[in-house]
Amino acid sequence: MNVIDCKGLTKVYGRTKALNQLSFTIEENKITGLIGRNGAGKTTLLKIIGGFMRGTSGEVRVFSEEPFNNLFVSANVIFINDQMNFPTALSLKEILNVAATFYENWNHELANRLFDYFSFHQDHQYTGLSKGMKSTFNMIVGLSARCALTMFDEPTTGMDAAVRKDFYRALLKDFIAYPRTIILSSHHLNEIEDLLEDILLLKNGKEHLHIPIADLKEWAIGIEGLTANVNEWIGEREVIHLKNIGHDRMFAVVRNNFSEYEKQKAREAGLTFSPVSSSDICVYLTSKTKGGIDDVFIKD
Repeated sequence: MNVIDCKGLTKVYGRTKALNQLSFTIEENKITGLIGRNGAGKTTLLKIIGGFMRGTSGEVRVFSEEPFNNLFVSANVIFINDQMNFPTALSLKEILNVAATFYENWNHELANRLFDYFSFHQDHQYTGLSKGMKSTFNMIVGLSARCALTMFDEPTTGMDAAVRKDFYRALLKDFIAYPRTIILSSHHLNEIEDLLEDILLLKNGKEHLHIPIADLKEWAIGIEGLTANVNEWIGEREVIHLKNIGHDRMFAVVRNNFSEYEKQKAREAGLTFSPVSSSDICVYLTSKTKGGIDDVFIKD
């Protein structure tokens, strides 16, 4: 069953297309990583899925329904980001008690255990928390709600490394105990890739890649050697990154779609191969230039 069906979704702000003919589906009970640079359209997409705004054109269905101003979707979807607004008159504990009345699958025991583990005080107010503690409290709400569709948009903003690890561990353990569809938007792909089943990579509001995370790890490969040899070997291949090393050496990242025979011939030409991390592949794919920041310093 598809929880989300998106067909030709476009969202325009003035002259800017935040989303541009975006089409994809997300199945139930999977953790999908939503990856992309700032301005790629991630937050806009999540807000449309959550029913907070409409697209300009195209179609989105969540649980087979139009999400905008839809009570069924609202009751079964939670969207967590660093712009959460909670009633200022309520204490943190009171916020959790109110949330329990709204979300049908709310797990109050889990909320209380996480609340105590992260050393919150029941009388504290949300507005008085630090940025990192706000993100941690948001995480407690997002996990405890146990919504059929749970979306975290950069949920670890302000958290230190130890708390981020605790969050990822808590998310995985609760997902195993209570499977649901989770979308996790993050700049820390290297930290979350072990949680993910699929990855949806956005670039300029378009789907650039939507594949299982296991396939992403094998999607590209690095090759290094003398510049002339590298250029000859890569030929017409899909190159996603190039970097000069020293006087006459080059490192290239290319699509990993060649045979073992071809690799052996490349090694005989003095070239070496190396794996490329999932995080680096995403960085290279969404870079404006194949050389990255190095292109800024190219001599005239």
